[in-house]
Amino acid sequence: MTSADNGFADLGLRPDLLAALTTLGYEEPTPIQREAIPPLLAGNDLLGMAATGTGKTAAFALPLLERIAEDIGKGDKPLALVLAPTRELAVQVSEAIHRYGRQLGARVLPIYGGQPIGRQLRELSRGVDVVVATPGRAIDHIGRGTLSLDALRIAVLDEADEMLDMGFAEDIDAILQETPENRQTVLFSATMPPRIDRMAKSHLNNPVSIQIGREKTEPGEAPRVRQTAYLVRREHKPAALGRVLDVESPTAAVVFCRTRDEVDQLTETLNGRGYRAESLHGGISQEQRDRVMSRLRSGTADLLVATDVAARGLDIEQLTHVVNYNVPSAPEAYVHRVGRVGRAGREGVAITLVEPRENSMLKTIERVTKQKIAVEKVPTVADLRARQLELTRAALNESLLEDDLSRFRVVVETLADEFDLMDIALAAVKLAHEASGAAADEEEIPEVRPRGGDDRGPRSGGPRPARRGPSEGMTRLFVGAGRTSGIRPQDIVGAITGETRLNGRDIGAIEITDRFSLVEVPGPAANEVIESLRNASIKGKRVTVRRERQAR
Repeated sequence: MTSADNGFADLGLRPDLLAALTTLGYEEPTPIQREAIPPLLAGNDLLGMAATGTGKTAAFALPLLERIAEDIGKGDKPLALVLAPTRELAVQVSEAIHRYGRQLGARVLPIYGGQPIGRQLRELSRGVDVVVATPGRAIDHIGRGTLSLDALRIAVLDEADEMLDMGFAEDIDAILQETPENRQTVLFSATMPPRIDRMAKSHLNNPVSIQIGREKTEPGEAPRVRQTAYLVRREHKPAALGRVLDVESPTAAVVFCRTRDEVDQLTETLNGRGYRAESLHGGISQEQRDRVMSRLRSGTADLLVATDVAARGLDIEQLTHVVNYNVPSAPEAYVHRVGRVGRAGREGVAITLVEPRENSMLKTIERVTKQKIAVEKVPTVADLRARQLELTRAALNESLLEDDLSRFRVVVETLADEFDLMDIALAAVKLAHEASGAAADEEEIPEVRPRGGDDRGPRSGGPRPARRGPSEGMTRLFVGAGRTSGIRPQDIVGAITGETRLNGRDIGAIEITDRFSLVEVPGPAANEVIESLRNASIKGKRVTVRRERQAR
């Protein structure tokens, strides 16, 4: 018996499908596969509530192939149709069905917008067994007369709640009206709002209902998705996000924003902090979108900053972190976002930045999802420095274990004649740490405590914390523009490095207030910076630049 036979054969699947599962490394069915496959093989309609990443594609794809197996390749019209909300999900589902049905000879075709329609027309004219489509492109082909659904036996609505959120309700109704009344209908949704219930009553016939959540964590085990929130005021959110990401060091992350402008601004900020961030929103063409996704999957980008709609249907295998830059306005959106990490037994992290006014929405999400979201303090400068030192230590540890260091022995031996070995090691660690690009993040982010009443912090004119003097060897310059002018640290760094001989590492701490900014530069270069910036502009504006007045 193959490993797949041990788990999947009990469900009634044919040998060709079992062999495909064994080849793909499947051993035991997931809970949703175990629950859904038998009623689907029996011909029942099915209404399934299942979180993303629970294995639902195989749960409907395997019985779909089993039920049409005898007629695969015999006709021109599709026997099965899967509707998916986005191009990415349509492609993923199509690829999965193709892998499962390869030994059956199943002809599977994804059809979606943003791709030349000519290839789709050619493949449809040759005949296909399974069509996986976005609703808009399916309607297009039906209107052209190039997609006939009168031979359809099975219709699957995958991520139905997403399709409704994207405005496809009328398209779905129109598509299903083109199919035989005796078809089998399958509807999967991560959430079950009233609209889904109404759709099920309209299109499903006495369905079997199943509800599968994420696999429960055993008592004493850490959860696969660590959910954390940070309470932070709006003006400090970009800095707080950068600080959290620096400490978390994600392999790949998606940061969700509300608007296109917010996506573009935050992408620029994160790139200025040294991340390789890419934007994704409705103003980006399909060709640009494909390039962005390719860079993320290949590892040449590590952050995707996206709006909710633009990121729907994305499945990025190496994704480790999901960040809500704002608290989602509906618990269902939070569920979908968190469902993108912690798949297939891998650990994941979900982070939410919460403005004080959004605290009640966070509590609503906790109540609806029945999950506690830990509220933590934004990492301090000391936390960040400790994390950066830990990364340096880990890199050195790896080098000591794996690298051939013999060619550097002569350097150590030569220095050992004059210096203590510990001092040599400390100097080497310092150079390695600085070469890693550790951020010189000096500005503390004010802590916000959740409490009732007015939580807007001290009024203007109230006491301000005392400002420290400049670092040793540095001179602090006053720049007459601040946050209200849209000034960010990277704008100041760019202006200085563009007009002087200094580079980014020469520049010290930067503090930005509402009306002005302070920046540390090496003392000997202070006059050069002042003279150079007098004739330059920052963010398109001429600004006053002078030494900070010490008596304030």
